[in-house]
Amino acid sequence: MRIATFIHQGQRRVGQVSADGLSVTAFALPPEQAALGALALIGAATPATEGAAIALSSVRVEAPIPRPRRNIWCVGRNYHEHAKELQGSVFKNNNANPAAWPIVFTKVPECVVGPTDPVQLPGDAVSAQIDYEAELAVVIGTGGKNIAKADAMRHVWGYTVVNDVTARDVQMRHQQWDMGKSFDTFCPMGPWIVTADELDGQHTRVRCWVNGELRQDGRTEDLIFDIPTLIETVSRGITLYPGDVIATGTPAGVGLGLNPPQFLRNGDVVRIEIDGIGQIENRFVA
Repeated sequence: MRIATFIHQGQRRVGQVSADGLSVTAFALPPEQAALGALALIGAATPATEGAAIALSSVRVEAPIPRPRRNIWCVGRNYHEHAKELQGSVFKNNNANPAAWPIVFTKVPECVVGPTDPVQLPGDAVSAQIDYEAELAVVIGTGGKNIAKADAMRHVWGYTVVNDVTARDVQMRHQQWDMGKSFDTFCPMGPWIVTADELDGQHTRVRCWVNGELRQDGRTEDLIFDIPTLIETVSRGITLYPGDVIATGTPAGVGLGLNPPQFLRNGDVVRIEIDGIGQIENRFVA
């Protein structure tokens, strides 16, 4: 099932996207629950649909979880080739072994925007090194603490696409990554959540284009730390809740890893597609 959050006739609705991706049928949710987006469905019985199918072309699709309940969990340098490409970048003096433990940081929930919303460039006085990172994100359905790797996939409700937009100079300046990852609009998400019964996130393809040029192309089989390991790691001593989001890392091909580095500028368009889910496309604007 594909679960979308959308605006129709001025109201936020949550609905099921048709198999052909051309229409959506709203669930019977009161306004206060629909305001939560797909969060209203996670951990609850799926409500009945109501009304006729609505053409997706006539609605504004939002992030499936417009405001996550808390920070988004993120993982750095989690594809083998991406870890290699950063060895020659500003990370070259970081002697940490990327295969020892997952690098985990967070993005504030307020930075989430929709799958076609503009991303705001902060201006060179704040950051001149804005980068893209195409990522598969896991949505937790069943909470838990100290979740064992063998049990982890039972806690997955579904998957979505995120762009972990990053201010590289701010990331390096503060060393702790949260600030450089959390600027307003720095987490495009969508276009919907595909439930775990319809997609195996451990076997899919992640691609990213910048102004039509293919920059990233990786498979989740190439993750250094697979999805069960990430869930086990994040839940160690920390309770995960239904609706928590874990972004699993980005493949090689980020702007920082190019020679010379290529950062995003006003008017650039970044499109990210994950097989079995769909695509998001965002224009970066000054």
